[in-house]
Amino acid sequence: MTHRFHWMEYGAGEPLVILHGLFGSLDNWATLARRFGERHRVLAYDARNHGRSFHDPVFSYRAMAEDLREFMAARGIASANLLGHSMGGKTCMTFAVSYPAKVRRLVVVDIGPKEYGRRHDELLEAMHELDPAAFRDRSAVDAALGVRIADAPVRQFLMKNLVREPHGGFRWKMNLPVIAARYAETGRPLPAGARYDGPTLFVRGSLSSYLLPGDFPSIRGFFPAAEMATVEGAGHWVHADRPAELAAVVEEFLGGGGEPAPPTAAS
Repeated sequence: MTHRFHWMEYGAGEPLVILHGLFGSLDNWATLARRFGERHRVLAYDARNHGRSFHDPVFSYRAMAEDLREFMAARGIASANLLGHSMGGKTCMTFAVSYPAKVRRLVVVDIGPKEYGRRHDELLEAMHELDPAAFRDRSAVDAALGVRIADAPVRQFLMKNLVREPHGGFRWKMNLPVIAARYAETGRPLPAGARYDGPTLFVRGSLSSYLLPGDFPSIRGFFPAAEMATVEGAGHWVHADRPAELAAVVEEFLGGGGEPAPPTAAS
């Protein structure tokens, strides 16, 4: 089966594929993708059940790693640098331990190979209880979500998933029923014995609890060549909190270059 991905491409040179996190989309990385496109051929796509990519009842890291393999093959990419945030980082890890020859360098942002508990149940419940079709403007949606979600930046992040319907009201772009039903899958650890020996960088936000300095010894068990960098003043959404600092860390790790080229959009 050939899946339909919504994707963007910038620049030229060594390929760099960017994978977003849970509830996100490629749009979250557009600014950094353009910057990285000054040195690399950058490709970013919406994960299954997210953004404008296909919806599917299967939602697991194994499936998303196979999506990445399919995406690269369809674009003639034999091997690439990978950058993934949160869920996207765990997908990149799963891909790297499964297809190490297809990975040049691996960058994982604020997620580790360990198991994670259920951290987003309240967000899922708030979105599930909301009927976006009943609202006529985003400020009203924001107010309704605010009853359950106090953090305004988190609400704004979630509301990027809203699409206005032609007849009025909104709908969620993401496949919320499947994501909610399969949410536990996003916390799964890498399987015991999995290993990727290539160059790897784990980047953590100093204000985030997802990835801690104490996790590094166990990370090295899966990724023996791993390095760790900390972006000060950043929470879990490192690319939103400190984009310039994250870009500098990633560019130093990746190095390389390529002639800039205009962006390409495709679905």
